[in-house]
Amino acid sequence: MMNETVTKSRPRAAKSRMKLAVARKSAPNFVKGRRDFFNYRELGVTDATNGAMRAQVTSASQGLSRPTGWHYHACEMQFVYMLEGWLELEFENGEKCRLEAGDSVMIPGGLKHQETRTSQTMELLEISLPAEMGTIACDPPR
Repeated sequence: MMNETVTKSRPRAAKSRMKLAVARKSAPNFVKGRRDFFNYRELGVTDATNGAMRAQVTSASQGLSRPTGWHYHACEMQFVYMLEGWLELEFENGEKCRLEAGDSVMIPGGLKHQETRTSQTMELLEISLPAEMGTIACDPPR
């Protein structure tokens, strides 16, 4: 049997300027978000990745009273994973989807959409690339 030497290099992320981030539910870091009716808990990923990615928990204690309005995000992508409750979305191609706890959606940057309804209480994990994610209001699709 031949002895093989395996050379392991450090993963790419470890070579970058990223750093460890730990966020505790017992010590939440709430930040201002895009919507006044949601609460946004920053998970420390934005600073840890030097703005390459954002991760936050979004929650609501009362359901949407009206749709958010059509918009798109200036980013590479937005990923949403429902933790509790439900959220209904509508997309520019006419597709409607209801996300319930355990469901997820990845929305490419620039895709027009709107949130139309939520359960009375809800919580979701949202990740975006990069961290800075502009929200641009737009006309409804035709």
